[in-house]
Amino acid sequence: MRITVQQYQKLQKKPAAKGRAAKKRMNGLESKYAKHLDYLLQTGKIAGYWFEAVNLRLADKCFYMPDFMVQLNDGTIEFHETKGHWQDDALVKIKVAAEQLPFKFIAFQHKSGQWVEREF
Repeated sequence: MRITVQQYQKLQKKPAAKGRAAKKRMNGLESKYAKHLDYLLQTGKIAGYWFEAVNLRLADKCFYMPDFMVQLNDGTIEFHETKGHWQDDALVKIKVAAEQLPFKFIAFQHKSGQWVEREF
């Protein structure tokens, strides 16, 4: 019996456990930034990084999941966000997180081959 590629891919997708969100994959911009973080890791400029490692509670039923948790060589933790453009809710959430929590929050946009950073 032959099946199409779409049918095979559908068979490979496993449903998430009830009540749990399916594990997300990196989009193109996140993948590009992960390569940048890989370079920083290999050159010893950072100690490590994790994709969507934490979900930060900002208020009742309001959470913010930063794209990357980055550990600097001195042990400091930063949260990095990658954005092509900002939606209002995402901008509000990162600002609230930066005000409430004792971490550095930095957003990165890729423009003209460079990573442009904005600290909150």
